Amino acid sequence: MALIAMAGLPGVGKSTVARGLAERLPAVLVNVDDIESSLISAEFERSFATGLASYLVAGQVARANLELGSHVIVDAANYVHFAREMWTSLAATHHVGVLFVEVVCTDLALHAERLAQRPAVPGLPKQTFDDVVVRYAETEPWGREPRWLVNTAGEIDHEKIFADVQEALASGSDETCGLRHMVSMSQLSEQSGECNPVRATRSE
Repeated sequence: MALIAMAGLPGVGKSTVARGLAERLPAVLVNVDDIESSLISAEFERSFATGLASYLVAGQVARANLELGSHVIVDAANYVHFAREMWTSLAATHHVGVLFVEVVCTDLALHAERLAQRPAVPGLPKQTFDDVVVRYAETEPWGREPRWLVNTAGEIDHEKIFADVQEALASGSDETCGLRHMVSMSQLSEQSGECNPVRATRSE
């Protein structure tokens, strides 16, 4: 039994990868954006509180299914320490393996195309590449969380991703699936068309 938490920027393919993994494990799939969308539909005003509540509800759903003996995949951005700690603590409490699957797309043109074609989640604003640049800058560095990096540039091979994730869960290792660096903030800024003062490359 395992808890898998997705991570990554908007539009990189987190939900696509998560669905592929959920079908193959199989696992219960919990989508944080869908939970927040439901809160907005219930006429709660979108705010930091609705975002936090969405993670907390996802945590309770994940907890209940882990107690039932099911694999769980949490589809969320998980770009701050607080969110990541939720999942590592939950896994430790239930004595199950945990793995963060961070999804990236190093083909910026493809990333922008996917983002433009992605339908908006009801109640949530449709995100642009400018939003991706902002989120990149807000993303907190990773610590020692067990993490597997998946690059979705090109065709997504669900069978290979599934095999790699199974291997990572079995070994408990912190591998990067052959990807050694992220795209730089300057590349993201150029793609967005904005002049952004941040120019440092995010290191692993």
